[in-house]
Amino acid sequence: MKRRVNVIGVGMTKFAKPGASDDYHVMAKAAGLAAMKDAGIQYSDVEQAFCGYVYGDSTCGQRAVYELGLTGIPVVNVNNNCSTGSSALFLARQAIEGGLAECVIALGFEKMERGALGAKFNDRENPMSQHAQVMMDTQGFNQAPPAAQMFGGAGREYRWKYGTKRETFGKIAEKARQHAANNPYALFNQVLSLEEIMASDEVFDPLTRFQCCPPTCGAGAAILCSDEFAKKHGIANPVYIAAQAMTTDFASSFDEKSMIKMVGYDMTRSAADSVYEQAGIGPQDINVVELHDCFTANELLTYEGLGLCREGGAEKFIWDGDNTYGGKFVTNPSGGLLSKGHPLGATGLAQCAELVWQLRGQAEKRQVEGARVALQHNLGLGGACVVTLYRND
Repeated sequence: MKRRVNVIGVGMTKFAKPGASDDYHVMAKAAGLAAMKDAGIQYSDVEQAFCGYVYGDSTCGQRAVYELGLTGIPVVNVNNNCSTGSSALFLARQAIEGGLAECVIALGFEKMERGALGAKFNDRENPMSQHAQVMMDTQGFNQAPPAAQMFGGAGREYRWKYGTKRETFGKIAEKARQHAANNPYALFNQVLSLEEIMASDEVFDPLTRFQCCPPTCGAGAAILCSDEFAKKHGIANPVYIAAQAMTTDFASSFDEKSMIKMVGYDMTRSAADSVYEQAGIGPQDINVVELHDCFTANELLTYEGLGLCREGGAEKFIWDGDNTYGGKFVTNPSGGLLSKGHPLGATGLAQCAELVWQLRGQAEKRQVEGARVALQHNLGLGGACVVTLYRND
């Protein structure tokens, strides 16, 4: 029988630009200690650790948790591209749900380099080769960063299909900056107007520079436990994971020669449908959402993939303000990847932290009034999509 999984502690560092952060193990220590303090536990209570990062040598996870203690527990290193943090959370949740442990930590961190993401190993098959082939077949290849070409191409395909204005994508970045202005953990706290966003350098139509997430350094952590552990430690009414699903690419990601499909639309839709079925609720029951807005184009597509609006309805959804305070769903109150930043291994756990704070009523100026049900979406090309639903009843 599956057991309920509670999130009793979360922590994260303020995100920073490459070259302006502490080393990875120092950031990880800060996030881990914050999560344990939040949970009111000691490291000796933790039975397993799942550590996510993308750029780093093998066993960086061990070096990171050794800052918290040397207790001999299993440490599993996780690398799943941009969904790495949520993949660590997924494994941690399975350990508690399956009765393999009573208390575990999911820890994610990233110390990134300046500039766009690129391959590190050029003497072997690139794991993105099938994705790149779809792009070559549908739109060719130019000098823009590959990820921007992929997600920008998906946005362009959407524009051609529905006649969407370029400014609609810019509105998403404008909203992200407004939200991040109230987040002390965010990289960018400066509000930008739609005009400033649209006037920034074009990266790949319809994306301008301020519609692309920046390389970022940071760390995040979550402490998960069973009901029995929570009761033993006097923790009442914790936030819990009501449902979670991870999907990878389907045949449609490559066979349909669609940029929208290639960047993970079907992964998102399938994971979201699974989560709604597990939880016995629908998207209309969600109060607050943290979703993977690596580019504005992906946020727009994800509205539809998660069922927050109908297919083809994202433009009206955005201009009606249904993606922010006062609308149907508050999306990315943290500022999202666009403004909070995107340290790959930490992103999913930073999303988790934001939603736990929202459901506890601890999000300060970002607080979504009456939030009780929260949805998290974390996507990595290659590919993996993790969708998690949290509740605080």
